[in-house]
Formats: sequence, structure tokens, C-alpha cells
Amino acid sequence: MFSHPADFTPVCTTEFVAFAKRYEDFKKLNVELIGLSIDSTFSHIKWIEWIKEKLNVEIPFPVIGDSRGEIASKLGMLHAQSSAHTIRAVFIVDPNSIIRAILYYPQELGRNIDEILRMLKALQVADKYGVAMPANWPNNELIGEQVIIPPASTIKEAEENVKKYKYFDWWFCYKEIPREEAEVARKFLERVAKSKT
Repeated sequence: MFSHPADFTPVCTTEFVAFAKRYEDFKKLNVELIGLSIDSTFSHIKWIEWIKEKLNVEIPFPVIGDSRGEIASKLGMLHAQSSAHTIRAVFIVDPNSIIRAILYYPQELGRNIDEILRMLKALQVADKYGVAMPANWPNNELIGEQVIIPPASTIKEAEENVKKYKYFDWWFCYKEIPREEAEVARKFLERVAKSKT
């Protein structure tokens, strides 16, 4: 779920277009998108119509009209400088309804949607293999696309880990996972690097 400051604003329009153009990538990751702002449902409808008519982009995901700000207030999405606007936030919620990540962007900075996709893929990989993800995964400076084994909590486990995995030390063990996992995430990063105006 993501919130945006207001309908009919330039930065939010670019974000909605970017989310829409990557909608199939979200679906492939089994992720549903939901937008939210404290604009009315009628405002959302007209803005979505405007995006389709003027920019030829159809918005394929629902947008919550939270005109009383009840949801935004409960989730800490109201802007500190203006209670009439929601902030630029992203909540990543897993299938068990647990919030796994919250991202806040300043009002003047649009989100990097491909980075959100990379983050979703990394969280799914972490859950699937019971591992942790290094910085900049899948292009980490130390271990590349490999993943980190959670640190051992006993001496015996530490001894076993250095026998089973690659390591820098007992507390920093890592392993390979199927290459296609990293390739999915790398595709999102490459798209950012190759984007053209």
C-alpha cells in the first residue's frame, strides 16, 4: 500500500504512471498494489480518467479515498506540514498481514518503483531460504548475489556453519541460491540504469 500527497499533482502523476507501467512485475511477484490519499473517491476517479485520456496509461490498481483521513491517521501517513495531505509512504505487508517495511519519501521526491520491486523480491528470497540479504543485493560488493546465513547462536552451530558455508568468519557465513532469484531483482535495477526520457 502506498500513499500520495494529492491527486492532480505532477510528482504523484509520475508515480502512478510508473506503478501502472510496472503492474505486471508486481503481479509476477504475487503483490497487490493499493494507493491511498485523503482526496475523495470522486477526485481519484477524475484524476485516473485524466491520466488515461492525457497520458494513455490505465491505472490497474485500486485507490482508497480516505477523505476523513482515518486510515492515514492510524498508519502515520498524514503530512506533518499539512494535515490536508498524506505523505509519500510505502507499506510492504506480507501474506500474514505483517508490515515488513515502511518507506517514507519527502514531498518533493518521487519514489523509485524499481527499487521497491527489488526490495519485494529480496524479502521473498529471504523468507524462502531463511537468509538475510546483503547491501545492494544482488550486486553486493563483498559476496555478489549470494545471501547471508543468520549468525550462529551456539558454539556448535558456529562450528557447523564454517564447515557448510563459505565464510569470512563464523559470524559472517554466506551461500549461493539459484541464480534466477538474483536475475529477477537485477532486472529491476538494470531497468533503472537504462531508462530514457
